[in-house]
Parts: sequence; structure tokens; C-alpha cells
Amino acid sequence: MKRILLPASGAILATGLLAAGLAGTAQADDKVESKTFAAEAKAVQTINFWARSNFAALKGAVAFNPDNLEVAQVKSGGGYSADTKPGSTAPIGEEKKTTAKVQNVNLPKTIGKVFFVKDGKKYWCSGTSIQSQYRNLVATAGHCVYDVDKNEAVLDKWVFVPGYYQGKAPFGIYAGKQAFTHYDFDVFEDFDRDYAFVTVYNGLNLSVTGRSVKQVNKAEYDAWKGPKKLKVEEISKDAYDAGVSQYGPEGPYAYDVVKGGVTNVGHDYVAKEGETKLLLGKEVTEFDYNKAPAATDTLVNGEKCPSWCQIDPTDATVKGESGKTVAISEAEYKELVAAKAAGKFLGKVEAKDGSFYKTQYWVKQWVKVDADQMKYYKVIGYFIITPPSVGLKDAGRLGDNVGGQGVAWNQGPGKTVRTFGYPYGPHLDGNRPYTGVTPKWCYGKSASKVLTIASKKVEEQQSLKCAVTAGYDGGPWLSNYSNAKRLGYVSGVTSLIADTDKNDRYDTITSAIFDGETAAIYKAASAAWSGKLVK
Repeated sequence: MKRILLPASGAILATGLLAAGLAGTAQADDKVESKTFAAEAKAVQTINFWARSNFAALKGAVAFNPDNLEVAQVKSGGGYSADTKPGSTAPIGEEKKTTAKVQNVNLPKTIGKVFFVKDGKKYWCSGTSIQSQYRNLVATAGHCVYDVDKNEAVLDKWVFVPGYYQGKAPFGIYAGKQAFTHYDFDVFEDFDRDYAFVTVYNGLNLSVTGRSVKQVNKAEYDAWKGPKKLKVEEISKDAYDAGVSQYGPEGPYAYDVVKGGVTNVGHDYVAKEGETKLLLGKEVTEFDYNKAPAATDTLVNGEKCPSWCQIDPTDATVKGESGKTVAISEAEYKELVAAKAAGKFLGKVEAKDGSFYKTQYWVKQWVKVDADQMKYYKVIGYFIITPPSVGLKDAGRLGDNVGGQGVAWNQGPGKTVRTFGYPYGPHLDGNRPYTGVTPKWCYGKSASKVLTIASKKVEEQQSLKCAVTAGYDGGPWLSNYSNAKRLGYVSGVTSLIADTDKNDRYDTITSAIFDGETAAIYKAASAAWSGKLVK
């Protein structure tokens, strides 16, 4: 057997059933090896990356499909000799029994997708929650955790999403904390050890609050720095003048609003009889806004706005803040794009990194208007607007939410297993039979003889006839699977995908054989604590 170096947490002993179940595993070397994904702050940023804009990044990921992980040259080897006695740990979170017939396979709640970023691109593999002391452990393929092109480096922005379906994370998103694997895979990329156990922080769920409009008094309205609006009713000029006389210009009356034709004039224009000269707000394009004089009432040499000028961003007499970019929803973005195309929106809209923004611009300009075209309004309501917001809330521990499969080692090849995963990639002939949206399964007895694959340093892997494609890798091989309880024992994870009959269709999947050394690594990982991201 190949020599092992355990991760740093290998000295921590599991307790209870787990410790008892791991008795008799291979001994660990005192030189330890592990990799940490992210501290808590970076882990939250990672989940934000995948969750923002309604999980846009999750939806944009594709199956991890590097050419060197799909192989054609395989050979049948001899039998397999276990390094220690067979052993196992029991699954957790047994589900309520169902009356489903055996041929109708009940998918385990523990399976999901592993998402990560490699060379700036978003990918997924398959994986499963497994039993551990802190209910925080994921099993997947080593190549879905470690960057085989960058020796000893873990993949970026690594998360696990159990029960993933059509861009949804029903049980939350779980950021990786610490990765545990065999020294030979970490350092030498030996695919006989293509498996990894990853501790994850508590999951996070999206917490969405919708847009709200609240009526307030004038003092609260004036103090509010966000979007706001007035509710007004039209009144006569006499009533308006009486209100201004009684309450003053800061009283409960709106500024003058003009409807009908207006004529632009300079600040020094003298209104004739029957005319009124006003300095009014007007929405314009960014181009016209930038042409206007600076945002002040008094310009160079003490001259007032000669004909128009930029509105001060804090001016409360206009909607919003002129020139300020604010976040909007995707639905609002689409509405404004359509309005802009129809000439009904003069501002700017942007989509950037999965988020959406708008910017509007106003100027003040001197106008003259005939007295009979003037409209006067009284404020009857002050309202402040709280825009929609998205936050993250604690979803609890992985194992508490979806349970965890048991783990078994030294079961040997030639055993009946049920495998699960999310296939998506094409066959060698270009045919693409899978969508990657829903998990698939294969069932059967693994080959009695091991496979050897020289290109991947494989001397003894187990194999199963299964015509799946990329994206399935990392998914669990479950022995003694209970269709009623949806639980079993992970005795392998899909590693390589092969075309053994040379017809350009993948027909076989392989897995490292879980042995006593695997059990020792699992023991270290299963005793490692992770904790919460949101306190």
C-alpha cells in the first residue's frame, strides 16, 4: 500500500460510535498535511459570489470536464487485497420510511453539487454529505477539491449545495473550510487516491426583504437620504398663496409644478403681465447634465444660473439624487431598458457582475409660463421608500439539515453499489444526453478485478458499468443503500469516466478503493470542527 501523511487535524480523536467504528484503521504518519479554503470573512464573500442576483453564478457554472479526467486506455488488473479489516460508520439522519417500490429509486437528500472556480471559470462536480462528529463533512473526488494543475493548491470559491435543482439551494450553501485527502494525491496526483473529505461551515440562506413604502412626517421625510416621494393634490392659486402666507415657503405645500408649454429664459428675464418666471427641476440625459453649469445656485462672478444648471445631489425638490448610481432589481432593470428604448427613460442603466444599477440626472432651468398654465399643489402625504435588500442568514449544520451517509472501507470490488451524480458533459461523439439539472443514478455490481490506468498513475481502482458523463465525478458509491431510508455507506466516489468498448460513448466509471488509509483520513476529517459564519 502507498504511504500516507494525515492532515493537521489527524491527532484529534473522534468520540462515541465514530471512534469505535474506526478501530483497526491504518496508522498515521506523524507528518501531517491539510489545506484550508477560507477564513470566515472570505467564506461569506464566497457564498455571496454564488448567491447574489438570484444565484446567477450557480446557474452559470458548467460540469468540470478537463480532457485528462476522461480516459480511454484502461486495463484489467488482478484481485484486491485489503490492508486492514473491513469497517464502517453508520449514516445519520434517517428519513421517514416510504412505501415506494424498490424500482422507483428515492434520491438521497444528502447529494448535491460541489461548485468552484478554476482559471476564472465556474464549474461543478457531484458530492454528498457524510457522517461526522460535527455534522459538517462532504465527500467528493480529490480532483474536485485540489487543483491538479497547480500542485498542492485547493480550488477557489469552493462550496457545496445539497439538493441543488435548477439554480436553487433548498438547504443553503456551505462554504468549504478545510480539505483532507491522501498525501499521494495532494503531492503526486495519484488517482488511486482520488477522493477528498471537506469540512464546511454552517450553511447560509438568502434573506430577502421586499421594497417598502412608509408614510412619515415632514421632519422624517426631510431627514431621509434614500428614495422618497410626495403625495399631492391640485389646489387653486389663491389656496396656494394662502398656504404659503400662513406656513411660509417651508410649510406643507409643494413647490410649483407647471403643466403645459413652457419657454426657457435666462435668470435675468423680467416676467411680463400674465407670466410667471420659475426655476424648475427637469430630468435630462447624462450628456446634457454634464454640459450644464456646476451644481450650485451661485456660479462664477456671483451670476445665478444663466438659463440652467446642475441640481445639487442633495436637493430634496427632485426625485432621487441627481447623478447618484443606485442598485435596482433585475425586474426593474428590464423595465427601464424597455422604457429607455421607447424614449421614456433618460437615465442610465447598467448590469455588472450579476447586479443591476440605474443613474438619473436633473437640472434646474429658468422658464416662463402663462398664469393660466400654472398648476398648484398641496402636499397631503410624505413617503420614504426602502429598496429591496438581500442578506444572508444561518442555515444550520449540513448534517442536521440533510443527514449524512455512512462510510465503509475495505469492502473490496465486486460489491453491489448504487451511484449518484449530476452528469452534463458530452460523450466523445458529441452527443449530450444529460442536462445536469437533476441527479441520475447507476446500479450494479462493481467489477471483481481492479483497473489499471497508467496515464493517471492508477494501479488499482474499482469500476462500474455506467454510461454517464462529466459532472457525475465526485458523486458517491453507496453500498447497502436503503431505498426507503435513502441512506447507505459511501465506499467510493466517482473518479474517472472511460470508454472501454471504443464506440465514442462513455460506458464505465471508476473510483478509488476506500481502504484503511482512507479510513484514517476520514477519521481526521470527521473530528474537525468548523462552526458558524453568521453569529
